[in-house]
Amino acid sequence: MRQKSAFSHRNKIPPEAIAGFEGINRYWDKLHNSFAAKILPGEYYVTMKDEVIVTVLGSCVSACIRDKVFGVGGMNHFMLPHTRENVEYHIDAGPSTTASRYGSYAMEMLINDILKSGGRRENLEVKIFGGGKILKNMTDVGLRNIQFVEEYIAAEAIPLLSEDTGDIYPRKVVFHPHSGKVKIKKLRSLHNDTLIKREEEYQHSIDEKPTDTDIELF
Repeated sequence: MRQKSAFSHRNKIPPEAIAGFEGINRYWDKLHNSFAAKILPGEYYVTMKDEVIVTVLGSCVSACIRDKVFGVGGMNHFMLPHTRENVEYHIDAGPSTTASRYGSYAMEMLINDILKSGGRRENLEVKIFGGGKILKNMTDVGLRNIQFVEEYIAAEAIPLLSEDTGDIYPRKVVFHPHSGKVKIKKLRSLHNDTLIKREEEYQHSIDEKPTDTDIELF
């Protein structure tokens, strides 16, 4: 019976992805008895289906946003680039910095795709995670990421239901947009340096080519 069950899982077909998200890695998650979409730094995923979204965070942050009525939702995974400007990251404090423009882009892309997929602005709710201090040469990046996302959510008046941020540990986050449930596992030790290298490479890439956008929320 176990072999038959495992065989059937391997042959399950993932639910059809929303247009634009076909390239996100999805697999059958035995632990949660569900298909899962795994997102990496710089990616985000939105779904209307009964599936989970998974990521592992170090200094990066993730916002898990959903429409509490219709169940459509998604999660992003982003980090602010470094900036030479000695400024604070306030959403409503005049001209935006390169860093805040990038953070706004990551948030607006996620929210807009939720709205385009049937969500309604007044139904949105959010949970945020990450921003751990795990990179020795980036002492404040996690704190800046947390500060940015908290200020963004407050400025956009999206109810913040819960958060698990800061500290010194990476986190594995499993978000179920359909129900709104989130599972967090703090990784007390890393088996290798893949996560650290991935975030360092991601930081370097956004420092070299920061995102500039004129996207506005619906």
